[in-house]
Amino acid sequence: MIEIKGPDQYQLRYDGERFAISSETGSSRFSGLAASKFPKLYVVSFDNEPIYVGITKQSLRNRLRLGWKADGANGYHGYAWRHIGNNATLNVWTHVNAIDRQSLDMETIEAEIVYLIRQQGQWPKFQTEIHFHESSEEHRALARQVIDHYQS
Repeated sequence: MIEIKGPDQYQLRYDGERFAISSETGSSRFSGLAASKFPKLYVVSFDNEPIYVGITKQSLRNRLRLGWKADGANGYHGYAWRHIGNNATLNVWTHVNAIDRQSLDMETIEAEIVYLIRQQGQWPKFQTEIHFHESSEEHRALARQVIDHYQS
């Protein structure tokens, strides 16, 4: 059974060069599970509309830093949405019982979330890649739980 905790919600303030976060508790740092090395799924949204879905095993700060500092070397240009607007909401779900930090389950859930978003009209506006894997009903149910967060 896949055990996922979340969402932990953060507000991102940013420009194309840097970002800052604030949590629901007022902290300016990622903490707890968002700072852990457990596999995480994160959804960036503008006005409660998911625009990007990603996964990472590193801390969220390190992952965001990578997306901000990318310059096209090795083909990675970073987060395109970092050049649009100046604030977004970041929700984080963490796979707390992952074996050896394996992220295949989270990658499968990520793809199912993106698929559910597509069924509502279009792909997430700034989604640039997705990896598809055979999914189980459990993966699909967890993806629906994440999407339900944006439909309430």
